[in-house]
Amino acid sequence: MDKIKAFFKFEERKTTIWAELIGGLVTFLAMVYILPVNADILSQSGMNFAAVFAATALSAAIATLLMGLFANYPVALAPGMGVNAFFTYTVVTGLGMPWEQALAAVLISGILFLIISVTGLRRKVINAIPKDLKLAVGAGIGFFIAFIGLKNAGIVVSNPSTFVTLGNLAHPTVLLGLFGIVLVFVLYSLDNKISRFAVIISIVATALLGWLLGAFFPSALKDLMPRYGGENLGSISDISKTFGKCFGALPALLSNPLAYAVIFTFLFVDFFDTAGTLVAVGQDAKLLDENGELIDGDKAMFSDAVGTVAGAVLGTSTVTSYVESTTGIQSGARTGLSSVLVGFLFIVSLLAYPLFSLAGSINVGTSENPVFLSPVTSMALLFVGAMMIKALKDINWKDPIIVASSFITIIMMLTAYSIAEGIAFGFIFYVLMMLFTKRRKEVNITMYILAALFIINFIIKFLVL
Repeated sequence: MDKIKAFFKFEERKTTIWAELIGGLVTFLAMVYILPVNADILSQSGMNFAAVFAATALSAAIATLLMGLFANYPVALAPGMGVNAFFTYTVVTGLGMPWEQALAAVLISGILFLIISVTGLRRKVINAIPKDLKLAVGAGIGFFIAFIGLKNAGIVVSNPSTFVTLGNLAHPTVLLGLFGIVLVFVLYSLDNKISRFAVIISIVATALLGWLLGAFFPSALKDLMPRYGGENLGSISDISKTFGKCFGALPALLSNPLAYAVIFTFLFVDFFDTAGTLVAVGQDAKLLDENGELIDGDKAMFSDAVGTVAGAVLGTSTVTSYVESTTGIQSGARTGLSSVLVGFLFIVSLLAYPLFSLAGSINVGTSENPVFLSPVTSMALLFVGAMMIKALKDINWKDPIIVASSFITIIMMLTAYSIAEGIAFGFIFYVLMMLFTKRRKEVNITMYILAALFIINFIIKFLVL
């Protein structure tokens, strides 16, 4: 036990084994939805559902274990939402690229990310970003994941006229999610020992309530409440249908003129989603030094890059650090031990998925038009989002350029539904305003380069892809 505490630096980070295990469990429950959802999205590109499910669990386990044991970060990783949609709907469906070639593009982007991580380039990039913009990124991610929480609960839904609108609050699944949201904030507001466990208590209570309602009213609530059971892969042998397919597709990919734009986009999203997430999580977990730099940030980036490479080989889209990790941090996680538990649970989920099905997504739509809601875990995202916006209080509100660029970062992150694009807009506006107000000497040369790369990325995305 003492060796474990020393290895994970318990005394230095002022934590306990119990807090780490609770934090790891909360993180896992908040992101377990990715297993069936990622498999469903990538299967629409022609990939085997069970194979992608296995690849998702294994790549998440590998990357998260490495993040815990090597970087000692309380951060979990898995194939990223958003980039998996880009994989399926833009690269495969839109450009007509076979999924094997798309996996090869993910592989190359992961290798490039690995090079960036080990050469120290990452540190120069992160350190060049003004502290106020880092705070804005953290707060923006808070608003972003809160919006995801509302969307996953069905409280906010799409609307063709207004883009988003209030969901059907009379729907049983939505009401269950609303119950969890109210419960987590009520428990937190008690401001005593129980408030530390507000998230895990709310998750368990919501899952049990949903399960009981489904059991007592099967005719009225069939398929609308969390259920114990679900699809168990049983065997992971189907992963042979995707394992290593990226290697055979490399020659065909590199001969495709569009391949380089696709690779750049995969790399771009992975790097800046990861950078933004790690900065926000690092601040929450007190993993920033006196200069506002990530402690052992290179190790964290390296772990993320290895996860992407492993995921491509196994058969899934880009693996990235998950903002849901902040749910575990809010529950007490401060070291990599929590990540080790998350990695282990991802492995277990392969063999015993029904054990975790109560926290999984529920399809309230149809097979032709699926609509997935996550009433059991959505409250965790909303709660963490509320906690993360506290970073706003430390921004220099007296500087008009900081105010404007912070606002642009946050509003674009939310409305463009992308952490990376929010960062891109914020950085571009910051550099332009500094130039036109003759404060150009205050800007690090790396920020000019980043702004230029962001502009190039938009050109590629909208004029090439």
